[in-house]
Amino acid sequence: MATQRIVRVRDGEAGDSWGLLVDDETVDLLADSPFDGLQPTGEKRALASVKLLAPIDTGARLIGVGLNYMKHAEESNLPAPEQPMLFHLPSTAIVGQGDDIVYPREGQVIHFEGELGVVIGRPARRVSAANALDYVLGYTIANDVSERVIQKKEMANGCMLICKGYDTFKPLGPCIVTDLDPSDLQLTTRVNGDVKQSSSTSDLIFPVPQLIEYMSAAITLLPGDIIITGTPSGVGDIHPGDEIVIDIEGIGTLSNSVVAEG
Repeated sequence: MATQRIVRVRDGEAGDSWGLLVDDETVDLLADSPFDGLQPTGEKRALASVKLLAPIDTGARLIGVGLNYMKHAEESNLPAPEQPMLFHLPSTAIVGQGDDIVYPREGQVIHFEGELGVVIGRPARRVSAANALDYVLGYTIANDVSERVIQKKEMANGCMLICKGYDTFKPLGPCIVTDLDPSDLQLTTRVNGDVKQSSSTSDLIFPVPQLIEYMSAAITLLPGDIIITGTPSGVGDIHPGDEIVIDIEGIGTLSNSVVAEG
């Protein structure tokens, strides 16, 4: 099947709406949520006339995966996990393409993390890896922004939430791309134009189908859930004034600037 690019947009006429990007300039609004089928209304908006929102709203469940690239585990001086290392993230951290990442007052060492996001399309329980991709609506780009000083303290107590859960710490976008093979997608992260990460999803320790199989053995994954699959090596500091641009082959570009908390 041909890929589709699903977006959420805000304009003065329709409010917040789902749509399909029919080209790089036009959005065809959907009749309903993409989880109920991709049914265009024929009502179109110029992309330049609307605000592009995060492709999933703040009702989503976000599940992060830690140390899922071998070289990232090595740069973190940690062994590769024997099973997926999972953590929950608050949906209130979600922002979209072009939105600011707010550097909190208590922030000391904050890192970017370019990642592939997997959007679940229908309920999944005890799904095999062989069939796992049938339960995926599509794929997006994520930046798993993390405060490392807080993270170290939290992980010493066996948890991880605040360090990755600040408001604006989970940029997602710019769209959800359907019918994409996630097994070998090039991922590149730039900070102020300088390449910091360059890798492929073929380097994932636990590929997307295995992650879905592992999670769904215990947890029913629901439409709109997002699995953020882990970051490759090259993570580093960000500061107010920086611009982070993440490209994933076949999906597009997610860009966000960093601002100091007021």
